[in-house]
Amino acid sequence: MTNIELQKSLQKSNAHASASGGSSSRGPKAGPREGAGGARGGTRKDGTRGTKRGRDEDDSNRKPELKLNLPEILKVILVDDWEAVTKNQQLVTLPRDPTVVALLDEFAAYIVKTKPAHLRDPLLLIPSIISGLIVYFDRSLGANLLYRFERPQFAEVRRQYKTGQQVIIGQEKEPSAVYGAEHLLRMLVSLPGMIASSSLDADSVILVRDYVNELLGWVIFLFRVLVLMISVFSWMARERSRIFQASYEQTSIQYQNISRS
Repeated sequence: MTNIELQKSLQKSNAHASASGGSSSRGPKAGPREGAGGARGGTRKDGTRGTKRGRDEDDSNRKPELKLNLPEILKVILVDDWEAVTKNQQLVTLPRDPTVVALLDEFAAYIVKTKPAHLRDPLLLIPSIISGLIVYFDRSLGANLLYRFERPQFAEVRRQYKTGQQVIIGQEKEPSAVYGAEHLLRMLVSLPGMIASSSLDADSVILVRDYVNELLGWVIFLFRVLVLMISVFSWMARERSRIFQASYEQTSIQYQNISRS
């Protein structure tokens, strides 16, 4: 799916979602001013044209800024990621599990299940949002998301999963089916710049912004659950001699016979 196809898909979804409402909740756009005030945006007395209307039209056509609410804990992960690759010369193990595709599928299932009230038409729009994010990831990874130290690994990934002679036609894998959360997070924080240079209209930008912020919140929830589970496992390991039974009790022949019956 190209940027233009993504835009058309989002616009089609927007039109379908708002058709039952009869009109946009934001109201119709204001038309040119008439009457005495009209001269300010029209022809001056000396015959020259004013610029106010032009400025107003530019403002109305300007895309809203894609502001992402990046939690501090994800900023820390980004810094650790940068240090591991650029300073320690380490690499993310590939293929990752879960992959970008698997993570976004999980997020889509979460949205469909919970139907967050602050998101517009989640059941209708989430397929287009997920498809668009995967497209952005696959097309931006090699060009924008890798550190220099990772490029040889990327070349090997392409040979192994897409361009190599051993790859079966029809079974090629895109980067989103190989890379995972580390590179997805890099893409998400780069998304505002990508969107600014894309052909998405203002409504589509707002939709992407809302859903990506929801995705970041979902990632934080999963991370906190993971941290909690690690803490539980660590505690159980420390307390194993106290909380786990050292030896199990022997059972009687009668019990063994009952269990077999």
